[in-house]
Amino acid sequence: MVDIGRNTVTTGLRGTMGHIAPEYIKTGRPSVKTDIFGYGVMLLEIVTGECAIAFVPERMEDAGDIMLIDQVKRWMEEGRLHDIVDRKLGGVCNLEELEKITQIALLRTQLEPDRRPHNMLEGDFVPEERWEDWQLAELNRRQQHEIRQQRSPFSFSEESLNIQEAIELSAGR
Repeated sequence: MVDIGRNTVTTGLRGTMGHIAPEYIKTGRPSVKTDIFGYGVMLLEIVTGECAIAFVPERMEDAGDIMLIDQVKRWMEEGRLHDIVDRKLGGVCNLEELEKITQIALLRTQLEPDRRPHNMLEGDFVPEERWEDWQLAELNRRQQHEIRQQRSPFSFSEESLNIQEAIELSAGR
């Protein structure tokens, strides 16, 4: 994407709303890990048939969940795989494959760039310990978010707040 010998700081963000990695928003530095984030979001869009950002959230249960990532995380935590799959498929899908690809996508969209895997599709599996680590990190992140929200209530989840900045910064082309 950028010649290694050149400065990677950009003066204007480029990308698709909802696909822009949080660290790219904050630093202006694209990397392989920012591409991995965007790829994870794209996988979620393919699986669900939904856009990364729901301005009119038809399938969203919480008005604060404007990010597809947030809603898919909720469905995974609640074991509601059938809600994740694109409605146009009429519920016809292999649940084992659906769970696998959703796990791969969620691991690729973690907030911490260093935790995003880059080669999972080669082995076509999600190592159990990697998924368990993600679940623990997600539980910890949610608990911290709830504590912050008790101090200062706001309707958007943490990911939605980070990506909301991208919505404002990334104008249409």
